[in-house]
Amino acid sequence: MPTKAEQRERTREQILRVATRNFADSGYAGVALEDLVAEVGLTRGALYHHFGSKHGLFAAVVERAQTSVAEAVERDVARSEKRGEPAPAPFLAGCRAFLEASLAPEVRRILLVDGPAVLGWGDWREGDLDSSALLLEDGVAELVGAGVIRTHSVPTVTTMISGALNEVAIAGAGADDPQRAIDDAITTLARMLDGLGRPDGPAAERHPEFPQPHAT
Repeated sequence: MPTKAEQRERTREQILRVATRNFADSGYAGVALEDLVAEVGLTRGALYHHFGSKHGLFAAVVERAQTSVAEAVERDVARSEKRGEPAPAPFLAGCRAFLEASLAPEVRRILLVDGPAVLGWGDWREGDLDSSALLLEDGVAELVGAGVIRTHSVPTVTTMISGALNEVAIAGAGADDPQRAIDDAITTLARMLDGLGRPDGPAAERHPEFPQPHAT
């Protein structure tokens, strides 16, 4: 027999699964708690016990979606590394995974459309910083360590790439061809990384703080 704690966790997971599907299909405004609890076979009070309110339930669904995106990033980075692909291939694989997972039908509306609007940009962004953005910063640091890019500020580069990826994801949510938008974004990002790895171009001439190559 399952313990009470196990029963509570099963109930919570059941609610989250049904809520995720409903929020993805109908949007936050289109989901009525009465219909949701009827589908799950619980009372409204039971839902409030686990999540406090519709807003609390949606926040949990968003958190779950952000976690799933981060897990997809980790998986694809690990696969690229396992294949022995040199930097920046694993980093770009992770960025592609972020965009593809964010634009998956089961999370797109939750994460990119209703998430910022319902939770507010600050809370939505905080969740992103606690999940995918942490992996992104680790990835940027690894690129610096491998000599792929040159920067005196890993957080600055991380913030810029994170903002760009989030904007591509948000724009891609309404695109006719999201896959093409992802392909274009990754190609552009690869070119940006290539530029960040060159200390001898016009940018370096304007900014002498960039280290110059030694003459041979």
